[in-house]
Amino acid sequence: MADISPIDMQKALKGADYPANRDDLVALAKENGADDALVEKLSNTGTEQFDGPNEVQKAVFG
Repeated sequence: MADISPIDMQKALKGADYPANRDDLVALAKENGADDALVEKLSNTGTEQFDGPNEVQKAVFG
């Protein structure tokens, strides 16, 4: 499995409006062509709501 970079995450979430819930971000990532590993990591975060892209980065990359 390829490593996921913060740049990949930024591309996957391009156009996101915050605050956003996890399910909306997962759907957006899929629409933006994110790879399955990135979508899975985003789907499995314990956070339901994100106030901005920095929160997403912290939740996904720890």
